[in-house]
Amino acid sequence: MSRDTLSDLLRSVRVRGAAFYYVSCRSPWSAQAPPASEIAEAVMPGCEHVMEYHMIAKGDGWAAVAGETPLKLATGDIVIFPHGDSHVLSSAPGVEPLRQTAEWVFSTRNEPKPMPIAYHHGVVEPGTPLPVEDADMVAVCGFLGCDLKPFNPLVAALPRVLHLPAARTGPWAASVIEQAAIESSHPRPGGDAVLERLSEMVFVDAARRYLEGLPEDATGWLAGLRDRFVGKALELMHAQPDKNWTVDDLAHDVGLSRSALHDRFVKFLGHPPMQYLANWRIQLGARLLRESNRTVATIALDVGYDSEAAFSRAFKRLVGMPPAAWRRAQAKT
Repeated sequence: MSRDTLSDLLRSVRVRGAAFYYVSCRSPWSAQAPPASEIAEAVMPGCEHVMEYHMIAKGDGWAAVAGETPLKLATGDIVIFPHGDSHVLSSAPGVEPLRQTAEWVFSTRNEPKPMPIAYHHGVVEPGTPLPVEDADMVAVCGFLGCDLKPFNPLVAALPRVLHLPAARTGPWAASVIEQAAIESSHPRPGGDAVLERLSEMVFVDAARRYLEGLPEDATGWLAGLRDRFVGKALELMHAQPDKNWTVDDLAHDVGLSRSALHDRFVKFLGHPPMQYLANWRIQLGARLLRESNRTVATIALDVGYDSEAAFSRAFKRLVGMPPAAWRRAQAKT
């Protein structure tokens, strides 16, 4: 497994974070968040995919998603919802939640953030935090955004609920949560940037720890990254996407037969190596279109295509529009 491959993907899909709410609760309490897709434009405009996270700075509680077993949360825990599911945080399972509606999120989108919110005994008080000593639970809550298109295999590889117990994260995460709580409860100049970077670091660490804890029979992009042979092939393609790779070349370099490498790729990623390479090249091309002034012809060569026409055909096939049109559309967002 190559850590650089994970970093490559995270940079390419533009993971970015934002902290929005400083939540303090007194039992009994329960709050339901709407699906992230319903509020994405309010909390992270322009992001194709939005995830919500919660850092527990004090106390404990429960997190629940429909169809999943509720999770017990404790001080120092972090919970992320990678697929943007509606979810409930509560003092105990079964407490009737107050629903945070999409309309409310949009109506408060221009309020200074992080916004303090207090929940207690069926009452919600935006803008009024409970004193820390009176709160049974304190959390810093926010959002993470990333691109899904043209190609992002990471989100699909993550579970609906990504839970990092304090016992697994150690003192590093505890320090992050403490700093996030301080920045949220006592805003200072530059605080937004600090919280954004902290939330991004938490997501990256969560993805790494999830990868480390995958069972042996797991499949998906992260499991493939961990596999000795598939991970090496991914590393090679990410390191030299413009090389004229063949399955034979990759198989030789990782120490497998052509058919064995093909089968392992399909097992872990659901498609063969050359399809992955084609998708990754288009993802890299999209990033260059968005972030540089290079011509389409130059970008085509940079990502491994012999001609602008070949790149344009492949790009349109995956994205649905030609590179130049996509670049113009991105400039407007």
